[in-house]
Amino acid sequence: MSIQPTRRFFYAANTAKEALAQEDTETSPYVGQFSPIIARTQTMHEAIEPIAFDYVKFIIVRAGSALLFSEFGARHVNLGDVVVLAANTLCGAEPEGWVTTTTLYLDPDYVIDQVFWQHADRFTDRFDASEFIETNYADPAQVVRIGEDRAGLLMPWLDELTALSVEGRHAEHFYRAQALLSTVFDIVVPHLALTGQRITPSQRSTVIPSVPRHRAFQPLRAEARKIAELLASALDRRWSVSELADAVHLSPSQLRRVFTASFGKSPIAYLTMLRAERMAHLLKVTYSPISIIAASVGWSDPDFAAQQFRRSVGVAPSEYRRISRKKPLPTDPSERACVRVNRP
Repeated sequence: MSIQPTRRFFYAANTAKEALAQEDTETSPYVGQFSPIIARTQTMHEAIEPIAFDYVKFIIVRAGSALLFSEFGARHVNLGDVVVLAANTLCGAEPEGWVTTTTLYLDPDYVIDQVFWQHADRFTDRFDASEFIETNYADPAQVVRIGEDRAGLLMPWLDELTALSVEGRHAEHFYRAQALLSTVFDIVVPHLALTGQRITPSQRSTVIPSVPRHRAFQPLRAEARKIAELLASALDRRWSVSELADAVHLSPSQLRRVFTASFGKSPIAYLTMLRAERMAHLLKVTYSPISIIAASVGWSDPDFAAQQFRRSVGVAPSEYRRISRKKPLPTDPSERACVRVNRP
């Protein structure tokens, strides 16, 4: 029996730093050290637009409440709720006044290895563990209700995990951090919904360790990096897999394999995520009609755009705009002019 972990050329401290910067929190003080477990506690008063990162997130609500948008739809969360997000899953939040959370950022390789050792008697290698996760935890986003009493039990362990992350001596504290994480998992994981099989199109077809758009380091293959840059630079273009493959001198099948290994999604699924993320931003900061916004990100058919947006963000574009407009639009002209359409 052997485990062949993916060779990774990045620093997990940068993972936390990039994520926390995006989520309007203090950046990590220990750049340049690797750790598969990062914990942060924060209180949010401002909205977070839907955004996706490539690591598994456990978000434990400690106080306050918020309205979350993700593939589970729009859900209110408060004390006693745990939000579980697979890698590359869009999620946004509108605090209802304020909300305090502790977020655990877990490297996908690390999660797969934990599942492997949990079921070592039935697996041959870590690829069996990956397939097990694909089948049994296929939902990319869940809200788990553990109750206020169980949430109260988690608080001291989460506080210590956060303190260890901030201190930054990961090798020295690794076993303690792993022990604390195991106690958290012991309470939370039994409440996760099991799928047994994939039922909906939004459920993950692959669970592959990968490198995300928002990290400060590069994917393992230059071809994948180039394709990601091409897609991000021209969201409104009608891309085809064949066209993308030609751009990096690969066959379409080779491109799908290389890109999925780096980003955990096919090129077209990745493009859909980018478009939904950009569309959510424009819905919030412009007065442009939804059809114009959809066209600006590459969806000429408004109905198809609404379908893809709802699948990625959890609510229809009109509903997302209504909820996100509780606060005034930005006064920065560069933001208001993202789509050049006059206010109706």
